[in-house]
Parts: sequence; structure tokens; C-alpha cells
Amino acid sequence: MQPDRPFPGPRHGPARLAAIDGLRLVAALMVAAYHFLGTPTPHFWGRTRLRDFAPFLHEISRYGWLGVEFFFAISGFVICMSCWGRTPAQFAVSRIARLFPAYWCAVLLVVALVLVSRAGAWPAAAPVDPRTVLGNLTMAPGPLGLELVDGVAWTLWVEARFYLLMAVLLVFGLSYRRVTAFCGAWLLAGVIARELQSPFLDEFVLPRYTGLFVIGIVLYLMHRFGQSLLLWLLLGFAWCYQLTVLELRVADHATVPPGESPPSWAVCATVLTVCLGLLALAGTGGPLARLRRRWLVTAGALTYPFYLVHQSIGIPVAKGLMRAVPKLGPLPAMAVSVSCMLGLSLLMHTTVERRLGRLLRHRLTQDIRLRFPAADRLARETTKAPSAASPGGSP
Repeated sequence: MQPDRPFPGPRHGPARLAAIDGLRLVAALMVAAYHFLGTPTPHFWGRTRLRDFAPFLHEISRYGWLGVEFFFAISGFVICMSCWGRTPAQFAVSRIARLFPAYWCAVLLVVALVLVSRAGAWPAAAPVDPRTVLGNLTMAPGPLGLELVDGVAWTLWVEARFYLLMAVLLVFGLSYRRVTAFCGAWLLAGVIARELQSPFLDEFVLPRYTGLFVIGIVLYLMHRFGQSLLLWLLLGFAWCYQLTVLELRVADHATVPPGESPPSWAVCATVLTVCLGLLALAGTGGPLARLRRRWLVTAGALTYPFYLVHQSIGIPVAKGLMRAVPKLGPLPAMAVSVSCMLGLSLLMHTTVERRLGRLLRHRLTQDIRLRFPAADRLARETTKAPSAASPGGSP
């Protein structure tokens, strides 16, 4: 296979990598475990501290924030797969139709929960003034100087900037040489951004997460073109880079209640390395790549809506259950809440993501065809070329 062909077909792999869907669910559950059991806030569940009623679970779950890092690495793999064989316009339409319907639904559900809680005894709190809600619907409340209605949505702004970088690369067309050069240049830019300590560069280069996205992209290149010394070197450099800057993320979680030790960098590095190893086993023809369980595909479909609602809705629901049924206890209340959030995620997926996403994709594609006929002709020519395997959804 010629590596400089713009849109070569996939070298190997199933039409849908079910293991990637499963790993996305693992990442979401890691983050949920952190928010439910690992938070360092004292007396998060009332008078009893987390480490008092579930010390072992608390100790493990306080490293669950690394699920976000895992998400970003998976995103590098999935988005590179999704980009291949598409024009920038096609890629933009796919991202809008994929991300916004469930996000809009989650924001409005949080607003509704807060309004209901103000009329009753349910413990829910979030800014719901019109200006804040409208700003949050753009998916960029932070840059607009607004508080988050949905606390986990800060990661979506990171993802959006990654998408922008991939869209710029798409303008030039994807090929083995261009993508490997892009990965090397991005790692170098991350190092320079760390040295200069420039907030402006940080906004575009994403130095805290550069290694994660590059690792995902390189693993996809291995999946598509096969392994090579160059790709292994890139993977090694990206891994070394990411474990080095991981200290910045560890420092973000260093504030802990009296009597607890801050997270260990060594433990964080080990957990992250294991997660990245699982992604490699799933995406490069390893043992996990042979998984064909249908429930993994379903799990992958529920991951994004579950991620959006588990904290801002799930935790207030669990606390409300504890107030309504004092004998229930924190752990059973959490279990019931997580089950409810999975059910809500299924409802969001079937009634909002599928329908509104399909409508957005159809209407946006029509607009492009009518208003940008040259781009539409290019898109039609591009889709005739062999395209990559279906990514099975976006992290």
C-alpha cells in the first residue's frame, strides 16, 4: 500500500470495533466513580465522609478522573478514523449532528431539575439565569465567561479545539505522511507551549492533552497501515510527553481533606498506562479487537449521554433519594441513581440523538449541496474512495 495516497482503504479490522465502544463505557464509569465516590470534598454525602463508609472504593475511585484522559486518547483514535475519506464540511456536519442534540438535551434537563428542586427539597444547584443557559447551549460557556450548567462539559471545549485541528488537517487531505508529520509537529508544539508558558498557545495547542490525542491517532495509523518503527517512536514520545505533563493534572487534584494523602503521580501514571495499553490491544489487532459482543455497541451508544447526565443530574437524584428515604444509605442511593441515569441515557439516545441528529445531518448536508455545489461535488468524489471503518460514535 502506498502511504502517500490521500484516502487509502483500511488495511484490516472489523467494520465496527466493538471493543472501542466498551472502552468508552469504561472511561465514563471511571469518571462517574470519581464523582460519586472519589470526590475529595468532605462530607459529600451528608454527615458521613466517603472514606468512612466506603474506604476501599473511595481510595480507588479518587483516581477515576483519569477516565477523562482515557476519553481523549480514545477520541484521537475515533476521530482520526471518522475523518478519513471525508471533506472538512462532511466532518463538521458529522460532529455537529453527533454532539449537540444530546448536549442540548442534557443542559435543558439540568435547568429543569434545578427549577423543580427550588420548589421542593431536592438538592440541585446550577446557574440557570437566561444569559448563562444561552451561553451554555453554545458548548463554549467557559470562553464566554460563564459558569457551566453541566459540570462535565468543560471536556467538550477541549474536544472542539481538537476537532478544529483535525479540520485544518483535512483541508490538505489525510495521508499517512501528513498525519504522522502532524503528530510529530503537534508534540513539538506542545513542548514549545510548555516552555513559553503562553496562555494563547495553550488554547490552540492543548499541551496538557497533546500526548493523549497523538497516542490515539498513532494507534489508528497502526490499525489502518500496520505497525512501523516510525509509528512506535511517535507512540513512545507521546507516552513520555504525556506522563511528564500529567503532573499538572495531578496537581489539580492535590487538594484533599485533612488526613488524606494527595493522589500519587506514580499511581496515576500506572493507571493511565494501563488504559492506553487496553486501547492499543483494542485498536491494533490485539486480543480485544476480536470482541464481537453486541452489548458493547449498545454500551458505546449510551456512553456520551450517560457522561453528560451522571454528575449534574445523577448526584442530585442520589442525594434526593437519601433525603426521601433516610434508611436507604449512600451506596444503594448511588446504585439506584446510576441505574436511572443509564435508563435516561437510553431514552436520550433513542429519542433525541437518533432523531434530532439524523435531522441535523440531513438538513446541514442539504444546505451544503445547495449553497456550496463545488464542495458537494468534492464530497461526492471523496465518498467514492474507500473509507475507514465506522468509528461507532464519538467519545
